[in-house]
Amino acid sequence: MTDGREQQMILVTGATGKVGGAVLEQLVEAGHKVRVLVRDPARLGDRGSLVEVVRGDLAKPETLDAAFAGVDRAFVVCASGDLRELAGNAADAAKRGGVRHIVLLSSATANDTRDYAIARWHRAAEAEVKASGLAWTMLQPGAFASNSLQWVGSIKAQGAVYQPTGDGKRAPIDQRDIAAVAVKALTSPGHEGKSYVLTGPEALSAAEQVARIGAAIGRPLRFVDVPESAAREGMEKAGLPEVLIQAVLEIHALVKAGQDELITSTVEQLLGRKARTYDEWLERYGRAFV
Repeated sequence: MTDGREQQMILVTGATGKVGGAVLEQLVEAGHKVRVLVRDPARLGDRGSLVEVVRGDLAKPETLDAAFAGVDRAFVVCASGDLRELAGNAADAAKRGGVRHIVLLSSATANDTRDYAIARWHRAAEAEVKASGLAWTMLQPGAFASNSLQWVGSIKAQGAVYQPTGDGKRAPIDQRDIAAVAVKALTSPGHEGKSYVLTGPEALSAAEQVARIGAAIGRPLRFVDVPESAAREGMEKAGLPEVLIQAVLEIHALVKAGQDELITSTVEQLLGRKARTYDEWLERYGRAFV
């Protein structure tokens, strides 16, 4: 069901990413009129022929007006950089363009009152959107199942995953479920002013995820609970900036301490079906680890 505005333009940012790409796919399948804002239109591939494409970058405000003009609702992903600045740029452009409703991809950490970087970044991004005066919906996923793809290199090369999270568990959510909630918020009434904490249906340790990956690809894999210093060294060698390294290590420490095991039923409540399991995510994406 929609609210009668299905033929009005919906803008999708982050459309070449995992969640934004799934939002784009589901909106197009449902027959909605879609525009995408992308830095590199070539990365859309064949999907670019199905939608209106505007080249731009949330980090460059001067590129945004053409994307947001005439849009009724917008799905906003602030993927990298200063999240507060990116969200503020999007909100400002949305106001100029006449957008009525922003659905922001945020994080469950935005609800955490503890003082760590990722929580601060997402709280600041949400504050920018709320301050715009536009209707808003916050999508606040916890762990992404797709984060497992960061392990592809070490799994292929060494049959192992190295991470300082011990037995700590999280409830990874399939990006298709996040997208389905986004599409519902974008295309039906009653989601304005709501924040939805989204998780998968089961809490798993990294070791348990690795074991399931191994079962899916028919290969024994190892999980190694490395010291924080070794994790830092690996990220430094990969060229990650210090601010991001510290933010990741803070999250790892919370997970290891058992402070990130949240499971919600929000996906089921909103969509009328259970959230996909990690095994279901592997059925679709597990070939990446082969």
